[in-house]
Amino acid sequence: MAERSTASGQEFEQTLNQSDTSVADFANKRRAPLQRVQHTLHANPTLVPIIVLAVAIVAFGLIAGERFFTPFNLTLIMQQVSIIGILAAAQSLVIITAGIDLSVAAIMVLISVIMGNLGVNLGVPTVLALLLGFVAGAAAGLLNGLLVTKIKLPPFIVTLGTWNIFFALNLWLSGAQSIRSQDIDANASFLKFFGTNIILGSARLTYGSLLMVAIFVVLWYVLNKTAWGRHVYMIGDDKEAAEMAGIRTNRTLVQVYMVAGFICAIAAWASIGRVGAISPQSFYEGNLSSITAVVIGGISLFGGRGSILGALFGALIVGVFESGLRLAGVDVLWQVFATGWLIIIAVAIDQWIRKVSA
Repeated sequence: MAERSTASGQEFEQTLNQSDTSVADFANKRRAPLQRVQHTLHANPTLVPIIVLAVAIVAFGLIAGERFFTPFNLTLIMQQVSIIGILAAAQSLVIITAGIDLSVAAIMVLISVIMGNLGVNLGVPTVLALLLGFVAGAAAGLLNGLLVTKIKLPPFIVTLGTWNIFFALNLWLSGAQSIRSQDIDANASFLKFFGTNIILGSARLTYGSLLMVAIFVVLWYVLNKTAWGRHVYMIGDDKEAAEMAGIRTNRTLVQVYMVAGFICAIAAWASIGRVGAISPQSFYEGNLSSITAVVIGGISLFGGRGSILGALFGALIVGVFESGLRLAGVDVLWQVFATGWLIIIAVAIDQWIRKVSA
């Protein structure tokens, strides 16, 4: 009897599995081609920026000619987007939680000024200056996180306010004066490490470009392979549901802002190598540029959806568009015009994908 019951149970499970498969197949057959595309993009949000990047490369290769496909130009694009790409990585973490951080560039520039003042003007050992800069970056993120979680202020308002605070501190500490490349070379040359070129034939990469890619790879692993990463996505998707599931949402949010601040400090170090000097006025547009890369990369502004790698592709798309339009002889005004349309189209696609029906 026991054997007969076991056999009956196995047959029942097989019948259920076959039924589920049949229902799924039937649902797929009933979907129109456009709905299938919608479902595919919903399941694989990184596909959109990958497709856009591939199309953009081919299109600008045809428009701008052979100059676009030279190893020098392609690696130059990587160099040009490296700083904004790192800021986009920090921005992505916050946006996945359904927040936004308007202070990322201000934190980066402030930390570069702190590192420069310590290492160049005060003679602090460069490694110690870097470590103190990393701590200051995490502390800036901690301030944002505490204001969002403890005082319950909207992230937009909080980071808009701290953007002004960090920018004012930056001008105060620097005296609105730049630290020259010669002074950095003489006192703390290691601050320019990530500006070092790696020459491979006619291709020229920098350590900063490789750093950008490494940061995205690490964040992808953390967000997709760890419990903390799953909690970040759950908070962005539905914070109340995450709390009911036992997730300490406020603590995780504070950690997200701290990690974002720490990444901004890494961007500060890389920016010194990229620019070759430390200017309190540099990367003024970095906040909006990082958001642009995230949005074009398919990460939803409403939180809970999108791959961190999408922000990397988003930054590369902006770089490809700027390079391609420049080589094609298009005025800078129309380059900005094209970027604006990219943002609108990316948000429209995201809205369309979010409306997917089961």
